[in-house]
Amino acid sequence: MVSQHGILYAVHLVTDQFGNLVAKVCECLLRNGALPIHAIVRRTELPPAKVKNSLLVLIQHNCAQAFILEESVSGEDAGEPGKAHTQYIALFVNILHRVRFSKFLDVVSKELGGSCGELFRGLLEHGRLTVKQIVDRADANAKESTNTVQEDLHKLVMAHYVECCPAPEPLVPPPDPDAKKLAKSSKVMVESLTLEQRVMAVAMPSSMRRFSFVPNTDQIADDQQNVNQPPNKDVGQKRKLHDLESDPALEEEVECNWRANFEELLRRLRHKACVDTIKARFDDVAATVLSAMLAASRAEENKVKTANSVPLSLDTIYEEVVKNEKNHSMTFDHVRTCLEELSSPPAFVRTDDESYSIDFTQIIEAAQNQEIESIILKRYGEAAHKIFRLLFGVGRLMETDKIADTIFAEKKETSKTLYKLWQDGYLLVEKVMIGFWSNI
Repeated sequence: MVSQHGILYAVHLVTDQFGNLVAKVCECLLRNGALPIHAIVRRTELPPAKVKNSLLVLIQHNCAQAFILEESVSGEDAGEPGKAHTQYIALFVNILHRVRFSKFLDVVSKELGGSCGELFRGLLEHGRLTVKQIVDRADANAKESTNTVQEDLHKLVMAHYVECCPAPEPLVPPPDPDAKKLAKSSKVMVESLTLEQRVMAVAMPSSMRRFSFVPNTDQIADDQQNVNQPPNKDVGQKRKLHDLESDPALEEEVECNWRANFEELLRRLRHKACVDTIKARFDDVAATVLSAMLAASRAEENKVKTANSVPLSLDTIYEEVVKNEKNHSMTFDHVRTCLEELSSPPAFVRTDDESYSIDFTQIIEAAQNQEIESIILKRYGEAAHKIFRLLFGVGRLMETDKIADTIFAEKKETSKTLYKLWQDGYLLVEKVMIGFWSNI
């Protein structure tokens, strides 16, 4: 469930980038959930043509998804009985990703180079593009040849930074009632999927199709050469669009759009934050070992917010470390010693029977605490920073006198600082009556 502040922020982003009209339709979906187009028209009081165009803009930029729900719609939003209606749902998380575009572009440019970064910039600006549109955009800029563009797109797809777009209107089955009954009877906590998650699970293509792209420069060249020639059904000639409908494989290839894969980009940013945190708390060697563990276990991560990585042996970690020429001087004992340091409390690496796994939760929590401490230091000064670190480390209530004695500060100044932190919501205060009990 999206909070009111989240809705307001998402609407602000859409308004800033697409205007008031598109933002009004987006806000309607965020506040009311999935709706068919006639319900959006009724709620927004906008002309159907403008609502349709706004929905197309949101879908083009991956901020909304169309789908057909198998179960019938009831109530005032229902259309004709017995007819399946296309519904639209706003993708709240994708809207928020738009403020991270500069970070996403930085990740791609640093890893794959400027030419891949420029191609990726086009996908961020236009939402989704076909291969021909990507090539045409490069031709318009007169920066790269067709061969180079397709090679760059292939690199982006192989790195999972770009993916094939989801199906335009997938058929979403209703939730299985038997699964709910089974979970109730077994008394097992089962996390139910939201409608948005169910829709995207059905809409996304298989992994093979999602990240499959083979450069075909000959076909692009033929298409550009024959663009003004009349269509011919002979072998080797370009055919009309309706002729392609008889060939599902060719139809799928022509209609495939490509877009940025936010999931993989978030994972890379998360990994980068983990490495930076370990480097700040330990040293470059620890950061190198953690980077090797992330690279070795990356293929096994099924979701972005993974609590722990898969267990890795010491041999696997060392092999990944020495893949980089800069790390050839590191010995087996260096890696083992570093892992022992990382596994000491607070354990950022967990050990179990000669295997090691990354504790993402512990590292992210440390990074968040470090960020909060930095904010407090800048806003309130060194005394407030010491107080916050003390209370966070103790993890329980402390009296004002004890806090002042521990940080070697005057009680009056400590009280003022505590009041400021409490007033801004950084601390909790609990008054304890001790006078009565001390007299008994």
